[in-house]
Amino acid sequence: MTRPLTIYVIAGEPSGDLLGGRLMAGLKARTAGEVAFAGIGGESMRAEGLESLFPMAELTVMGLVEVLPRVPRILRRVRETLDDIAAKQPDAIVTIDSWGFTGRVQKGCQSRFPHIPRIHYVAPMVWAWKPKRTKKLAAVLDLLMTLLPFEPEWFEKDGLRSVHVGHPVVESGAERGDGAAFRLRHGIAADAPVLVALPGSRMSETGRLLPLFVETLARLAERFPDLVVVVPTVETVAVTVRAAAAHWPLRAIIVDNRTEKYDAFAAGTAGLAASGTVALELALAGLPSVVVYRVSALTAFVARRFMGFKIKWATLVNMVLDRAVMPEFLQEECRADQVAPAIAAFLDDFGDRAARRADMAEAMRLLGYGGPSPSDRAAATVLDFIAERRTP
Repeated sequence: MTRPLTIYVIAGEPSGDLLGGRLMAGLKARTAGEVAFAGIGGESMRAEGLESLFPMAELTVMGLVEVLPRVPRILRRVRETLDDIAAKQPDAIVTIDSWGFTGRVQKGCQSRFPHIPRIHYVAPMVWAWKPKRTKKLAAVLDLLMTLLPFEPEWFEKDGLRSVHVGHPVVESGAERGDGAAFRLRHGIAADAPVLVALPGSRMSETGRLLPLFVETLARLAERFPDLVVVVPTVETVAVTVRAAAAHWPLRAIIVDNRTEKYDAFAAGTAGLAASGTVALELALAGLPSVVVYRVSALTAFVARRFMGFKIKWATLVNMVLDRAVMPEFLQEECRADQVAPAIAAFLDDFGDRAARRADMAEAMRLLGYGGPSPSDRAAATVLDFIAERRTP
């Protein structure tokens, strides 16, 4: 009896786990279920049948200072992952984002298993970092799948085959929430202002942003005493977020599943979110939001001084339209005295919220909303590449 097609999928953080889960669903649909999975992932990938080699939460850390203490454990996990790949001998290895970990795994695979196709999903932001990084990826990978249409040319000039598959946030369903039902379930008045607060999915970022959130809410509570705060969270940080929210100066409702999250988006008046994929979900849902982010001072210094970090916008919606549709407060500007007034302006001004919604809808169209399914395109790309590599 021949074994089913086996794909080894690795994600290192919740946004990658979401991509991995959708990719796995696409692969199952295109193979009529004749596919098996192994690797590392979180709740989305588990829902599609993955038994993670170890908890993905061990990898969800960002920033130089934050990563350094974990280096020995991360390197041990790299070795364990490579040994697992050796035992399972999959038909392809698909790593998703988190290049700090997945890049080490792919480099090890290149050395130990050169016969196994090495595929990476989500291009590193070479327009923000030194372009020479493209050569490093080209030397290790067989195929790169990108989210944005202008990315392949950055990598193909160095010989790395690259395919634009689209951004899967456009198929997330974030725009289909039921706000009225959410308010009814949670006893929120129809006219009460609602702030959807998302302090991140990694312990490192959540730890840095939660103090900002509580100070911002304290300022908002003075002007909007009836403001209700809804906090969608994920398993990697849920315990920390619940403990912090218990002491917030406004009523806080914690939700921990996708349906509730998207219903909360629909019920929201404004949003406050850590920079990342969730900002795109908020844009798709049409919720005017402020985006914040902060890393350690040392990490920021190294990135700016030695690593050539240069980027005008942190949020894709703003990048696509080249204007601050979603106001950003990053690093030194990530302060409650700046963030709270920006949120208050949204809460006060219906016309401004309507204009932002129109801008976000335009950005999402440019990112592929309404077009072919990115997850299905990614699944087809993986299967086609495996078939091509098998052809004599």
